[in-house]
Amino acid sequence: MSSPNPPGVFVREMPSGVRTITGASTSVPAFLGYTKVSVKDDPNATPAPFTEAERQIPQRIGSWREFASRYSTAGIAKEFAEATDPATIRGLERCFPLAEAVYGFFANGGRTCYVVGFTSPQSAVSAQDLKGDVDARTGLAGLETVAEVTMVAVPSLWDMTAGVSSEKEAPAPDQAQGVSRMAEVVKHCTEQGNRLAILDPPPGQNADQVKTFAAKLDSPDSDAAAFTTLYYPWITVPGVDAVERTVPPCGHVAGVWARTDDERGIFKAPANQNLRGVLKLDTLLTDDENGELNGKGINCLRIFPGTGLLVWGARTRSATRDWRYLNVRRLVSYLSDSIRQSSTWAVFEPNDERLWATLRHSVSSFLTDQWRQGALMGRTPDEAFYVICDNTNNTPETMDSGKVICAIGVAPVRPAEFVHFTVTQTAGQAGEDT
Repeated sequence: MSSPNPPGVFVREMPSGVRTITGASTSVPAFLGYTKVSVKDDPNATPAPFTEAERQIPQRIGSWREFASRYSTAGIAKEFAEATDPATIRGLERCFPLAEAVYGFFANGGRTCYVVGFTSPQSAVSAQDLKGDVDARTGLAGLETVAEVTMVAVPSLWDMTAGVSSEKEAPAPDQAQGVSRMAEVVKHCTEQGNRLAILDPPPGQNADQVKTFAAKLDSPDSDAAAFTTLYYPWITVPGVDAVERTVPPCGHVAGVWARTDDERGIFKAPANQNLRGVLKLDTLLTDDENGELNGKGINCLRIFPGTGLLVWGARTRSATRDWRYLNVRRLVSYLSDSIRQSSTWAVFEPNDERLWATLRHSVSSFLTDQWRQGALMGRTPDEAFYVICDNTNNTPETMDSGKVICAIGVAPVRPAEFVHFTVTQTAGQAGEDT
């Protein structure tokens, strides 16, 4: 049969068969905190405020303006300004830490976050309520289906430890209850394996009290400690309603993480970075206090002459060499997530040398790109990582059980946390007579 095409040059595109690995999300936090539907909401607002039911499940937010509209920020501010009953005022005040955290995230360079609300700000939230329900998609359980989340923060956590009453004095945070809620957050992050908890100590603590508090958390030798970060002290912000208030730093810190990822890469420790949108620190630390806290895995916020307010720590709570540094834990989670998400094509493929070779090639290419960007140590790719996927680790027994095994090892870069200079004075040379 003759070709219907006229004479000429024809191009046909053929798939190469090469599988590539795309980097996973790294900079998306989830914030859990108090919120409420306001009676002062603008009925014509666009986008419309979320209903009470919608606020209790994870909602994706792409800007501060969207959050302010969806979560009744202006309406709550009006109610707060007009309220006279102490219990009502305290209940409304509890909605602001979440708003301040989200504002701080976007102000510091964040682009996308998720919000999970608790809609009864006058009531305490138990550890079980914070854990939530998978089917109802509430609490931390609601985030299990949101794969792109890589950080979890609860700016309202210390308010959640006690309910609001008609007493003249506001209830003091309960440390034991707070630790139990922190444990739920860390447990969630550890089980998911791709996200870290950004935690805040109780308000009004000095350096010694924070060290004592940190000792109540998971042991630094536990697996959970590698998924835990703790930042101190609390910060004073201008307020989304133009009322200064002291709030936990978790939202602003999450924004610094996101900004560092965007400007430098996830392998860069998110420290020695300016904290935007902050008026002052609740506590000013000395170098000695900073050193002691850093040794306990507590990341400090500092003010230095000429540089402003900086994040001055980049550690997890882990004491082990492998997971001591925050950027190492995040980098390994990122690599693991990226490889897993981009390798689902291999499921149900024939388990033979062709499959092993394709996996080796795709993973090696991805890790080579990471090495070129500076995420891995070594003068050559061979020094930076290895990928083994052949008949040495895919035996007849593993193949019979339907498994493909790809062993990967990487050498992540670690931060230059302590920079030492040696200054030597040399004697001056006598000048020659002329």
